[in-house]
Amino acid sequence: MAAITSLSLKIPSKIQSLPKTHFTIPLNLPIKTRSTRFYSGSPRIHSGSTRIISGLLIQPDGGKLVELFVEESQRELKREEAYKLPQIKVNKIDIEWVHVLSEGWASPLKGFMRENEYLQTLHFNCIRIDDGSFVNMSVPIVLAIDDLKKDEIGGVTSVALVDDENNPIAILSDIEIYKHNKEERIARTWGTTAPGLPYVDEAITHAGNWLIGGDLKVIDPVKYHDGLDRFRLSPAELRDEFTRRNADAVFAFQLRNPVHNGHALLMTDTRRRLLEMGYKNPILLLHPLGGYTKADDVPLHWRMKQHEKVLEDGVLDPETTVVSIFPSPMHYAGPTEVQWHAKARINAGANFYIVGRDPAGMGHPLEKRDLYDADHGKKVLSMAPGLERLNILPFRVAAYDKTKNGMAFFDPSRPQDFIFISGTKMRTLAKNKENPPDGFMCPGGWKVLVEYYDSLASAENGRVAEPVPS
Repeated sequence: MAAITSLSLKIPSKIQSLPKTHFTIPLNLPIKTRSTRFYSGSPRIHSGSTRIISGLLIQPDGGKLVELFVEESQRELKREEAYKLPQIKVNKIDIEWVHVLSEGWASPLKGFMRENEYLQTLHFNCIRIDDGSFVNMSVPIVLAIDDLKKDEIGGVTSVALVDDENNPIAILSDIEIYKHNKEERIARTWGTTAPGLPYVDEAITHAGNWLIGGDLKVIDPVKYHDGLDRFRLSPAELRDEFTRRNADAVFAFQLRNPVHNGHALLMTDTRRRLLEMGYKNPILLLHPLGGYTKADDVPLHWRMKQHEKVLEDGVLDPETTVVSIFPSPMHYAGPTEVQWHAKARINAGANFYIVGRDPAGMGHPLEKRDLYDADHGKKVLSMAPGLERLNILPFRVAAYDKTKNGMAFFDPSRPQDFIFISGTKMRTLAKNKENPPDGFMCPGGWKVLVEYYDSLASAENGRVAEPVPS
């Protein structure tokens, strides 16, 4: 995996100011080269043009990263303390949220949400912080407990979070327990209570009727021991890498699927346009989601192996690309969730965020249609409170151009020349070991995808699938 390991992380040194909406110049329009004069202080707009300013990369929400680790010298003492406290056993998704909170992805949160933070998140998609300003927070980061555990905790002020083997993971202190109204949570997060929402079925339906919030202190950094921990770079590590690379802009691309050449076109075209705007060294943060995903998504191991081939084949440039794993679980909550994805990347140092069709969306669980309007995600990002500092980059639709034998931006003046290869069509081809049109995906990446679906078929036929090399 050397092609990926060589991509590490840190911060850009020039930030861009935008007009009142935080859509940047649409990527399908010609962009004039922007002024490269530099200013200190706050960003300003002059004569309607966007300018680059000097200074550090975009600041984290609240002004600093909130990392929630116990100091190394205190870890054994905290571990002993945890054994004496009432214990809450946490599941895999809970641990992923502990990971997210501990590294500062959700800054300025200091732990699982108390009721006031939870209600602000559900009803306003943002949280008011101490200085009176708002930060975006669109999905609840909460921990559920049942009636028996609530009674067991009683009037204590601290509890220990433990894994399946009762090993202490963290201590939650100054706790608050409040009612878990599941219907309200589901309706406000997803806009529907239809059965069959993957995250709801996995993490909410059978969860306890109470939520417990408080200040979190994580005893040891969360590790998964799956061969991929070296790619799970924290926001602080990412900022260090961007600084090491002398980045003056960082643009993030979130994905949970294999990278095809259409994705690569979007990313490389974004960098080209940032250069036209006056940036000298824009760095791409290719940031696959690494937490819970639904059963029919390609697993993380296989996606990382496919991303490696994309870099090896030169589809993306390793010198200007940082590949890292975003540890958050996936909600599939469309315009609500895409705000979380964007906000978390601010904390990692990204000042540009690429958004496309139906981000974080999924098909309706009961009807043959998309659950969310395909354009609402990017529109919501352009207006979302707390995301004003982030430059939103809506991208054009890429499709297979038969005249060029490759992926290109769709030209509505000649629709007959384009083929749209959906995710379903791509999966069907891979399952049947058929090749897509030349130029759809790099050969090495396509081979990985075929191997993945072949491993599924082998497992279904009673043969043990070979493990993925890490």
